Amino acid sequence: MTNPPAPPPLTLTATVLGAPDAQELAAFYVRLLGWDLVADEPGWCKVNPPAGGPGLSFQTEPDHTPPVWPAAPGTQQMQLHLDIETTDLPAAVAHATAAGATPATFQPQPDVHVMLDPAGHPFCLWIRT
Repeated sequence: MTNPPAPPPLTLTATVLGAPDAQELAAFYVRLLGWDLVADEPGWCKVNPPAGGPGLSFQTEPDHTPPVWPAAPGTQQMQLHLDIETTDLPAAVAHATAAGATPATFQPQPDVHVMLDPAGHPFCLWIRT
């Protein structure tokens, strides 16, 4: 049996989030994370961490339907979420709220706080215990 050919070089450069307004959601993540806006085109934006590494991209989707958290049968399901580690959970929640996030009504555990970005995407602020 022969080995399959090696894949070409592959590098993850970004995770893309759909939103009713790409620019609005990119501006939120710039405020939240302190990252740099590196691309701003009609319907498309990208932010990158200042130290390098994969970033986040945003595309305008006029028919965007926010996911439901927690998931419920027959509703728009969350297909991914971002985990953002912090050393001070209450301060991170306050900062995220000031940046434009909304705390989710359902919180699954004490060392994780689920937030919703302005387009309704859940993201988790968490602290290592």
